[in-house]
Amino acid sequence: MPDSATTARARELRARIEDANYRYYVLDDPSIPDAEYDALMRELEALELAHPELASDDSPTRTVGIRPDGGFPEVRHAIPMLSLANAFETPGVPDDADDRVRHAEVADFVRRIEQRLGIHDPVFSVEPKLDGLAISLRYEDGVFVQGATRGDGATGESVTANLRQVRAVPLKLRTGDAPPPAVLEVRGEIYMPRKAFEEWNARALERNEKLLANPRNGAAGSLRQLDPAVTRRRPLAFFAYGVGEVRGLELPETHSRTLALLRGFGFPIAPEVDTATGFDGLIAYYRRIGAARDSLPYDIDGVVYKLDDYAQQREMGFVSRAPRWALAHKYPAQEQSTVLRAIEIQIGRTGAATPVARLEPVQVAGVTVTNATLHNADQVARLDVREGDTVIVRRAGDVIPEIVRVIAERRPAGAVPWTMPTHCPVCGSELVREEGAAAWRCSGGLSCPAQRKEAVRHFASRRAMDIEGLGDRQAEALVEFGFVRSPADLYALTVEDLVRMKAALDAGTAADLVQAVADSKGALALDAEGTERLADERTRWRDAGFLRAHLSVDTSGKLATRWAENLVAGIEASKRTTLPRFLFALGIPHLGETTAKALAQWLGSLQFVRSTPAELLQALPDIGGEVARSIATFFEQPGNARVVDALLAAGIRFTDEGPPSAALRERLDLAHLLRMLPVEKLGDRSAERLAGTYGSLDALLRANPSGWTGAGASAAGAENLAAYLADPEARAHLEALEAARQRLLAAAPEQAEAVTGPLEGRTVVLTGSLSSMTRDEAGEKLQALGAKVAGSVSKKTHLVVAGEAAGSKLAKATELGIEVWDEEQLLAFLAANGAGA
Repeated sequence: MPDSATTARARELRARIEDANYRYYVLDDPSIPDAEYDALMRELEALELAHPELASDDSPTRTVGIRPDGGFPEVRHAIPMLSLANAFETPGVPDDADDRVRHAEVADFVRRIEQRLGIHDPVFSVEPKLDGLAISLRYEDGVFVQGATRGDGATGESVTANLRQVRAVPLKLRTGDAPPPAVLEVRGEIYMPRKAFEEWNARALERNEKLLANPRNGAAGSLRQLDPAVTRRRPLAFFAYGVGEVRGLELPETHSRTLALLRGFGFPIAPEVDTATGFDGLIAYYRRIGAARDSLPYDIDGVVYKLDDYAQQREMGFVSRAPRWALAHKYPAQEQSTVLRAIEIQIGRTGAATPVARLEPVQVAGVTVTNATLHNADQVARLDVREGDTVIVRRAGDVIPEIVRVIAERRPAGAVPWTMPTHCPVCGSELVREEGAAAWRCSGGLSCPAQRKEAVRHFASRRAMDIEGLGDRQAEALVEFGFVRSPADLYALTVEDLVRMKAALDAGTAADLVQAVADSKGALALDAEGTERLADERTRWRDAGFLRAHLSVDTSGKLATRWAENLVAGIEASKRTTLPRFLFALGIPHLGETTAKALAQWLGSLQFVRSTPAELLQALPDIGGEVARSIATFFEQPGNARVVDALLAAGIRFTDEGPPSAALRERLDLAHLLRMLPVEKLGDRSAERLAGTYGSLDALLRANPSGWTGAGASAAGAENLAAYLADPEARAHLEALEAARQRLLAAAPEQAEAVTGPLEGRTVVLTGSLSSMTRDEAGEKLQALGAKVAGSVSKKTHLVVAGEAAGSKLAKATELGIEVWDEEQLLAFLAANGAGA
């Protein structure tokens, strides 16, 4: 008789397995990973084998899942839908061990068949084991009449209406002129393709909705929706893998030929289905599918072996819960549980701040995982994941490991919700979140080491500073090898620096460069110290003696430096630029070329752009609150300010700076300042009345709430304004805003000069390619003549300039009857108005 501890352990195992079954089959919310479930089941099987008196008819080892509970009517399967016995690689066996040792359970499976049937090397039908939801499809006289889940194997749930929404499920059999079978029950797997799953979750992230834990969970949850319209929207697919009850149809003699018959009836069959002979054939198939596993368009967790011959299947028979003629050979699990030790922030090259989980090392799908992505702060909140939690980690294919759920019942006492930090862990700049967006970003774009490559690449690009000869690859290499730490360092580069960068770039890495020198047989000679200390040895590199001593070239003795000289000249030429180009080059989030031009036009100089608060920037046309905050926050960061100062010190000058626009006087009135205050019930009308009555901020501040009410503000607005001004920090901020406003107004001319051009007030669209200049250059010339250059054609467009290969924009202009010029007409117009080449 088993002792009390063994009996208690068996009871505990049954309870845990039954709870896992309920969550998996009924709630579609698995609580433990598959590998842990398999381990529990195998332990219980071992206990019942050692102590048969512990076994019972309702043990999880003798059933498949549990009965359905709620929502859908029950369906009793005419032939039970049994599960398969599982086989795993033998743990702890070396990689070079014999296959029959590494896959001992498969070897035993084949040996038992060979002994019982008295044959050698039986033929098997082999197929991938899809990670989805097993279903049964019943057809009567060729028409789909019922679909059911597997449930407990004997009884499932009717999900007929939902299965009708799955396009891969045929509603009528394709039998040609032959009469359809009276009854055909087809069994298979509903699954969600990987790409569809990833796209669904990407959209869910954008909508701030709950993510699907994995494709299997997505398939099961989609099929059990009470509203079939919801199922219709889910990207589900289906593969058939067998039959159940059949009447009025003579099946072929083998399973593989039956699958071919089903394909002819219109059922999709997994392309990887095949046949294999004997143990060696099974293992070869296992390895072939395993090697392709990550590239398959759907998730699998193993492969399935079935005796191909039906007569042999019948002779092998069944055990209590599985056929003796079939086996599921499982791969290492792609989900595992582990403990989350910490949540840290990782800054991407564009400044995106991503929470990353640091994990207790765990083997997932054959790879040791120590980190997993948490996507964003909203996802952390949705999962309610906390440091110290036991979590489920998933890794499929080349996808970065991610945490898909928390095992809440294992949460340690005292675990507290995680909150996003306020500052970048790399550079210390403020982390900011855009209104209505899930992502947080580091605001230290120019000074943050994590963003250096992107900052330098963008700064040098054609639409920005347009440094001729400095492409993306060269820009990234200058950062990679330590020559450039911010865009300002570009202006300190020498020819010698660039030659060394090119050598390092050609070698790949500093370490590779040493080997490249050895392989060059004297054509290129650099010492190890000079290559491995790239960032610290710039002074020595610039020394001509050092250069001659450690860098030599071919037998001619000449160093090819023309390209480097040209690049240095291109960097020098970029110092003379326009303010819009410079502003765009800084890479400020949300600041595109159009916004950069607006800032330059309205504020006139970099000094005013970088010192104007967000509340005042919102007075400018087409600059909303999010854009204004992004601009102001960027210039407030000390690291960015240091880089901008260094760029000016390097000699960058603007050809178009001037005073602020006179039109600012109308836009930056006192009413605008009051409208920007975070004071409830102080609306636009109240702001205008207060500004009209008091005329200045000083006069308004000397008044009191009763005076403000008398001036036209609502009683609630006046009370809230008084409360706002009672806060010393708020009052100081308001006074700082007023000082900035007054500085702008003092610099702005009293009246704008009357400057008009021949295209003043006209909107022009450029399309196609021009041979004499780029479209950007043409756009700048047209803007200088007063035009507004737009990117799309509408009824408000006055003129379209069409170059070669003009497409849909030209067609729309013709449809709307808009005037169209070719390049010859454009050039003639520019020449006539002094804007020619």
